Amino acid sequence: MSGQEKTDSMCLGPVGTAAERELLCVFGTGDLGRSLGQRLIQAGYRVVYGSRRPHSCGPLPHGAQVLSHAAAVQSASVVIVCVQREHYDFLESLAPQLKGKVLVDVSNNLKKGLYPEANAEYMQRLVPGASVVKAFNTLSAWALQNGLSDANRQVYICGDSAEAKQMVADLSTSMGLSVVDRGSLSASRELEDFPLQLFPQWRLPLWLATGLTAFFFFYLLTRDIIYAAVEQKKDTSFRIMVSLANKVFPIVSLIMLSLCYLPGVLAAILQLYRGTKYRRFPDWLDRWMLCRKQIGLLALALAFLHVFYTLIIPIRHYVRYHRTQHAVSLIRENKTAEFDNTLAWRTDSYYSVGILGFGLYVVLGITSLPSVSNALSWREFNYIQSKLGFLTLFLCTLHAYLYGWNKFLKLSTYKWYTPPGYMLCLIIPSVVLFCKLLLLLPCVDRSLTRIRQGWERRSDPGAERGEERISQPLMR
Repeated sequence: MSGQEKTDSMCLGPVGTAAERELLCVFGTGDLGRSLGQRLIQAGYRVVYGSRRPHSCGPLPHGAQVLSHAAAVQSASVVIVCVQREHYDFLESLAPQLKGKVLVDVSNNLKKGLYPEANAEYMQRLVPGASVVKAFNTLSAWALQNGLSDANRQVYICGDSAEAKQMVADLSTSMGLSVVDRGSLSASRELEDFPLQLFPQWRLPLWLATGLTAFFFFYLLTRDIIYAAVEQKKDTSFRIMVSLANKVFPIVSLIMLSLCYLPGVLAAILQLYRGTKYRRFPDWLDRWMLCRKQIGLLALALAFLHVFYTLIIPIRHYVRYHRTQHAVSLIRENKTAEFDNTLAWRTDSYYSVGILGFGLYVVLGITSLPSVSNALSWREFNYIQSKLGFLTLFLCTLHAYLYGWNKFLKLSTYKWYTPPGYMLCLIIPSVVLFCKLLLLLPCVDRSLTRIRQGWERRSDPGAERGEERISQPLMR
């Protein structure tokens, strides 16, 4: 046995011998066709390529043959079609040779709704005697060539023939892929639209972050820049680039962090009100809970920007000029500034709490990565994302309160009768923390735990209390 054969048999295990005897055909010698062929050869299959130009198709995986379309399809029971829909015409002329074979359509379109029917359905109409299966269209040639990560192992398949889908599923499993059956060939339109989606789970978080950023930018622009120009006749527009940005980013970050935990609090309150966990949440709450990870990652990104902007404050021209002028004025007046112990406590506490909160913030972001979360048990993941998450929210909220200190009671703080931005951003996190504190009360926590274990409150007002007590909890 050669070295390559030994490697293949080690990868294949008990099914290696069966796979080595099977010949597969691949139509198309582009990037995806070459990558799929390479993976199939590594899995122990024999691969033959069908090309309209067999003698000038470029380099192919080692061990693969290349023939004309008609010659390549003769001995293969499965044909993987790696060509675009515009070039499907040649399949109609091969209909007699393709009869009874499994055709795997891997094509995608440039945009949604480009054709009246799905590519796989069109292929089935061209070759009615074959069994068409839609598969592999969500994989990229780059991922196949460089090794599949957890996010790239999933393959969606659909087709009208259960036997044909099973053959494609076996091919996928032998290549180390995870198969998800999406039903009949009519689902191929959905599979073809899937790669065209642009950050589907990020749309709501991105709109939320953009809306909050725009609102607080113009709100603080009015309070800090326009107010100074109108009331004090000062041009402080230079503060837009750093000072204003360094106020907007932490404000939006704190609000979005609290919005990660607000839906969980609302869900708990809803379960307590209903007395059961078996009723679905409203659609808006479901969508909100499904995008909490994306909201949290955007919030972490804004927190990083706040840290970077804060680090450059000492080298800003305005800060250096202000400090120099203050020192010169003290020298001219022959005065010294007394040390303010209260101010020192405030600033040190403010920075310390902020550093601790940001450190936990980073831990939350790291554990949300699939490679890290997959290494954690459910209890460990829940402990970090829930308990440490609320601790992070508490520290970041306390950081904002320490920033305000005694400014909450000063009328001069409310320019044009409007509160500062950091006061507005404290509303949602304060409400979330207060509600979470109420949910942690023993009497409330006990009821919520019983509900989540399966206990249900009787909706019938005439139900006896004894019946309510004997309702047994159901295991999840």
